[in-house]
Amino acid sequence: MAQQGSRSVKFHCSVCLDLLKEPVTIPCGHNYCMSCIKGHWDKEEPKGAYSCPQCKRSFISRPELEKNTMLAALVEDLKTSPEDVSCDVCTGKKLKAVKSCLVCLVSYCDQHLQPHYESSAFDKHKLIKPSKRWKSNICSTHNEVRKMFCHTDQQCICYVCCMDKHKRHVTVPVEVERAEKDKDLKMNLQEVQKKIQTRVEEGKVLEKEMEGIKLSADKTIEDSDAIINELVSFIKEKGSNLKQQIKSQQKDEERRVKELQNKLEQEITELKRKEEELKQLSDTEGHTEFLLTYSMMSKLSEYTDSPSFKMCPFKYFEDLQTALLEAREKLKAFLSEEWSYLTLTVRSVDVLLPQIEPKTRDDFLKHSCQLTMDPDTVHRNLFLSNQNRTVSDNISNPNIYPAYKKRDRFSIQQQVLSRESLIGPCYWEVEMKGRGLSVAVTYKNKNNLDQTEFGSNNSSWALECYGDYYKFKHNKITTSISGPLSSKVGVYVDPRGGILSFYSVSDTMALLHRVQTTFTEPLYAGLWIWKSFWTDTTATFNEIK
Repeated sequence: MAQQGSRSVKFHCSVCLDLLKEPVTIPCGHNYCMSCIKGHWDKEEPKGAYSCPQCKRSFISRPELEKNTMLAALVEDLKTSPEDVSCDVCTGKKLKAVKSCLVCLVSYCDQHLQPHYESSAFDKHKLIKPSKRWKSNICSTHNEVRKMFCHTDQQCICYVCCMDKHKRHVTVPVEVERAEKDKDLKMNLQEVQKKIQTRVEEGKVLEKEMEGIKLSADKTIEDSDAIINELVSFIKEKGSNLKQQIKSQQKDEERRVKELQNKLEQEITELKRKEEELKQLSDTEGHTEFLLTYSMMSKLSEYTDSPSFKMCPFKYFEDLQTALLEAREKLKAFLSEEWSYLTLTVRSVDVLLPQIEPKTRDDFLKHSCQLTMDPDTVHRNLFLSNQNRTVSDNISNPNIYPAYKKRDRFSIQQQVLSRESLIGPCYWEVEMKGRGLSVAVTYKNKNNLDQTEFGSNNSSWALECYGDYYKFKHNKITTSISGPLSSKVGVYVDPRGGILSFYSVSDTMALLHRVQTTFTEPLYAGLWIWKSFWTDTTATFNEIK
């Protein structure tokens, strides 16, 4: 029987999944119902290409279809398989049964069934579709047809059973029970059909979503190319302008040098003339003539008023080169940060499909994000290290952050925000050392930072960790939490789904607290460090790989 089922699968159409009807073979060798492959190609015809639904091989022109007579004969032979019920009356070669009689307990072919239609003696006989399972209608104990249903035991029984083991049980004829079950069946059928219709409509919505995703992605790629080209053109334009400025400055400096060169050449000419006069005077033999001539000569200082020049290292535009290198590094750092934000934004696209909340650590790690702390928000008593992934209340190493940007810096509570906003489902872990720490999720006010403690307003949610107990705090309401203690806390947030969960992380993950709410603004991670005068407390955004 298993072989028969396996064999029949080979003769099923992969489009309608039923036995082949008018089977045809296309050029790639695969077989289909003629109507199924025609319908498939009719949909492809506007695109001008025809393909096989199974192997995807394409054909330049639409293949001609002809019925595969040999395959059709095999399918017909399969229809009269050993699965069919044979007539119990036939002698010799048994024909296929078309009905079974629950009174005669016999299956009949068309020929031997005729008396049931022609004689009134068979009027009360119950004919059913032939099945090898029809004998299950016979009570194995009394060899009688099961015509009663026992409500007490929820099973079909015969009349003798009603007087025997099922005596005093609630029993009804199977026809009555069938009528009741039919009502339930119709309700279930209607419910299933309704669900099918709902799923079909949802399928149409998903098809539209697929089309929308493609159009949106194509448009975004086109826009991103245009924006990147615009940025490149902007940088090239600024580079060209800078190049022109350098050339202009070069010409100005060369002109100044040329002017000084001309002046020097004039002075050299004048000094050489003076030199000649002095040589002639030195050759004068008469003392009186020498003295008279010398007194009429102008003094040398009148001709030596040009500045003195010293050789210096060639460092003309080096400061500009240094500034360019610094600008390059700043731009690369800025673009890297922005690209990380863009990457997270891409990950946040979920087409409004139902978001399944992670269950295992591997599920959470699929949403892991690397967070860093924002130096512009950190309280001056806190110290950042480890590429801004670690913050500490370091009593031996006071902070040196400047006091400017006060409106962006926590000035009362020892707190710090993440540089990155939490876009899409995010998971991160905080490693703690010391005593007294809050791990929070919060909004970031556009104007001034809220200087209150995390959890003391309606715009932040905080898990307070004190080494030997936990508390959850929101909108000034504090809730004590029981759970396994650990130096590592995992945080999962789905801004769109309004889910925030805190976990104790060790070899396993244990849920400490879960919040279901509606987030209305961009979220940031936050850390609060307990102010201590005798021990250091540190917290690190772990790098999850």
